Amino acid sequence: MAGRTAAAVAERGAPAEAVTPLIRGIAVLRELTEADGTLSLSGLERATGLARSTVDRITATLARMAYVRFDGRDVHLSPRLMELGNAYMSALRLPALLSPHADALADELDESVSLAVADRDGIRFIHQATRRRAMSLSFRIGDLLPAERTAPGPLFATEWTATDWQHWRDRRASDPRDLSFTAVPPRTYAADRRDDETFARRTAEASANGWSVDDQLIEPGLVAISVPVRTPGADGRIASVASVVSHTSRHTAYHLRTTLLRRLRSAVTDMERELRRTPPPVPGPPPSDLALWTGTSKQQLGREFIESLARGLTVLTAFGEGRPELTLTEVAQATGLARATARRALITYEHLGLVAPAGRTFTLTPRVLSLGFPPLSRTSLPEIARPHLADLTSRIHESTSLAVLSDSGEEIQYTARVATARVMSVNITVGTRLPAYATALGRVLLADAPAGTITDEHLPEGTLASVRSQGYALVDEELEEGLRSIAVPIRDRSGRVVAALNTAMHASRRTPEECVTHLLPELTATAGRIQTDLHTAARFTNVPLT
Repeated sequence: MAGRTAAAVAERGAPAEAVTPLIRGIAVLRELTEADGTLSLSGLERATGLARSTVDRITATLARMAYVRFDGRDVHLSPRLMELGNAYMSALRLPALLSPHADALADELDESVSLAVADRDGIRFIHQATRRRAMSLSFRIGDLLPAERTAPGPLFATEWTATDWQHWRDRRASDPRDLSFTAVPPRTYAADRRDDETFARRTAEASANGWSVDDQLIEPGLVAISVPVRTPGADGRIASVASVVSHTSRHTAYHLRTTLLRRLRSAVTDMERELRRTPPPVPGPPPSDLALWTGTSKQQLGREFIESLARGLTVLTAFGEGRPELTLTEVAQATGLARATARRALITYEHLGLVAPAGRTFTLTPRVLSLGFPPLSRTSLPEIARPHLADLTSRIHESTSLAVLSDSGEEIQYTARVATARVMSVNITVGTRLPAYATALGRVLLADAPAGTITDEHLPEGTLASVRSQGYALVDEELEEGLRSIAVPIRDRSGRVVAALNTAMHASRRTPEECVTHLLPELTATAGRIQTDLHTAARFTNVPLT
């Protein structure tokens, strides 16, 4: 029943100046997040308790912002939504500064390492360096866990006030089986007074020891040990908690403490040194023309576009690297919104727990990660590309594909494909491998391959240099008689080519010149859209290429 009234619960007790459409839009995003990124329109109606017409307008607005996409009657979260979580992560700075140390520790120990921050009486992950094993972790960046069932929780609780402890007790009383924490299995029995006493004892031990363990509190077999990463300065408050996480088939909780704690503490010392020696970043440019964009969208879509929702969401993107704390005036200037509009959005976010006031300034809270980040943090490049391939195929009426280079550099492997309905079509399935030198996809990938990869010995002299300079490859009946293909690169955030996009057809349908004049612009535009989503998704997460 609680899930069916999500929007009503959020609206209850809201300040008079809060923006109701923004509250409802956030409720829709949270329900999509809880449903692992996908819900039908009717499912959203039931989950939020909103009228169907309201759900339709909210999702239409979110789709215009590229935060969701439609597939029939289903609504899917889109990678572009991660820009909200990225704003929090950029403002926090910790993921960028501490993640390399966590990754190095995971490689050294061959165990999973995580970084977490406090979110009221819970913990929320901001980085995961996992190991590929049959028995592996399933936690995602942005997942929220109850503090009392984790190793980081007692460490954060050492800094709780009396009000914080009371909030924790109230939450425990209202949700004794942890049903509101969807990232962990629910308790098989309701929490009681003994559990409360156990957590208080663990907190006292964490305060005395400077570390904490989780001995199968989340679920049987899962063990972890945690050490706090403290901020520079005299107060030395806990900025984050680093944890080594394993399974009882590899380590007991006691063994983690006796064999890995020393190395974890050493890594934390390196993390704290990183925080001390890294100067504050120069503020980057804030978003621009957001108010103008929302106004134009309202003119184009009319009633289906909820301008107050779109403008409210843009407020979150005003924060970022070098902009962790902003005044009302700075938020208005960064977004181009009127002060009154920005103020109402901030009041709404404070009510929802997404923004925290600090005197005259405001900061984002970890709860921003609840807006789609957990399911989207596990997305892959083929998943990012597939909707764009479908859109491209529908426009050019030709099959389209995505491919990557094999480790040897001798072959390409198809990782995503959308076929068009024709009597005669190119029959290639995902997973197919072909010689790289003989395909347009392969030549685009080889043209940017590092030294030592397969050379162009099978190609006419200067072929790959020509591909590099013109930005595409055209292969005309070389792989197979009658087959013509044109491909363009997909680049990661560093500019490196990590995949290639192509369309292939029978030579009778288009001349080589028509491929360049008619198809190349469409391919290039689609590659740009895929790259935009990839760059957003990969800013603080690892996006698998296959």
